[in-house]
Amino acid sequence: MFLDYFSLFLICFVGIVVFYGIIVIHDIPYEIAVERNHPHQDAIHAGGWVSLFTLHAIWPFLWIWATLYKEDVGWGFNESNQKGNDGGGNGELAKEVSQLRNEMDQLKAQLANNEQPSTDVESPKEES
Repeated sequence: MFLDYFSLFLICFVGIVVFYGIIVIHDIPYEIAVERNHPHQDAIHAGGWVSLFTLHAIWPFLWIWATLYKEDVGWGFNESNQKGNDGGGNGELAKEVSQLRNEMDQLKAQLANNEQPSTDVESPKEES
């Protein structure tokens, strides 16, 4: 009689541990995302719940998604982000914008003095 109750208790205990263990495992990518201050924390958390219904088939992808982002580096796909540079050609773009602003300020100053704007800016050439 004692062994019957003990086995029933053991079956219930193991069932509860497995049930909660699966729920804890599905939350690992979300916990990683929270720790890294990931911008898509809620989506990763929702994906974890969806992965329960797909028998954790998408769980590895959620884990990869959560671990790709770091708050201080960002997504970290190019090395220039890690060194603090702006990477993808933004330096050249910033130089061009500042040059255009200088030219615009010069034109505004000439118009304010009622002068004729200089024509040292090249017009676009038409190709035939």
